[in-house]
Amino acid sequence: MLNQRMVALAAVAIVVLGGLWLAFGRSPADPPPGFAKTNGRIEAERTDVATKFPGRVKAVTAHEGDVVQAGAVIARLDSAEVEAQLREAEAATRQAERQRDQAVALLAQRRSEHTLAQQQLGRSSELAGKGYTSQEIVDQRRAQVATTEAAITSAEAQIAQAQAAIEAAKARVARLQTDLADHRLEAPRSGRVEYRLVQPGEVVAAGAKVVTLLDLTDVYMTVFLPTGEAGRVALGSEARLVFDAAPQYVVPATVTFVASDAQFTPKYVETKLEREKLMFRVKLQLPKEMLEKYASLVKAGLPGVAYVKVDRAAVWPERLAVKLPPQ
Repeated sequence: MLNQRMVALAAVAIVVLGGLWLAFGRSPADPPPGFAKTNGRIEAERTDVATKFPGRVKAVTAHEGDVVQAGAVIARLDSAEVEAQLREAEAATRQAERQRDQAVALLAQRRSEHTLAQQQLGRSSELAGKGYTSQEIVDQRRAQVATTEAAITSAEAQIAQAQAAIEAAKARVARLQTDLADHRLEAPRSGRVEYRLVQPGEVVAAGAKVVTLLDLTDVYMTVFLPTGEAGRVALGSEARLVFDAAPQYVVPATVTFVASDAQFTPKYVETKLEREKLMFRVKLQLPKEMLEKYASLVKAGLPGVAYVKVDRAAVWPERLAVKLPPQ
């Protein structure tokens, strides 16, 4: 008798709950119609500042958590050897310039000699025509003209050679200046220092990472959607993010990427369709203007819930209206 009564009560409860579901629809935790709900984590674009040359770390001026501007010096490598090579190349440039000046002076001398030889040839030819000198003298003068012409050609070649040596020396100076600048590691973009990976005095190899920067103006959340929802998402669609650390705020975002290939669901993703194994990666970009205003609050790795509009005609409910913290 008791069992029959319990069965009857259970049946009534099922009917009541079913009626409530039909009357009030989805639970507050479910996404509104026309929207997809999923989980994800905030990520910021990372940049690894690495060395181009091996060497000893002379100084590291950036510390974890520091906000640096593009072009700011983050670290320096010992550059004594490169500086010595640069001074040597500059001296070679000056030497090549002096050799060019000598070649220019020599060319002027050869041209003067050529002018004199031509004049002597002219006078000898005139005297030979009148019978006052021999043809042998005329031939000698003509040979002197040819010799001075060859000397001019040789002097011009020396100038060209000296000029080439100057250009080669200047190119080496420019290369060493570039190498010297590369011993001074600068921030390629503005951002926050996430990791400081070396300390002064350490000897590092070429390509060794020194600092990792986070670009606080390029922040996004990577989420995964099942086939049915990913196929309805359009690039540029609106999204809303609610972070676990601050559930009272709603942050706007935009769909900027939808993967063309499906992949297995990562372990940290939990959705209402978690039994479905194949998911599509979707990137939700946060507005740059907003990130610039709230840069001090941006933290990579924060988990949260993302609501993505999959129906363009859908209207955001009031509880998902954009709400940002006071500046």
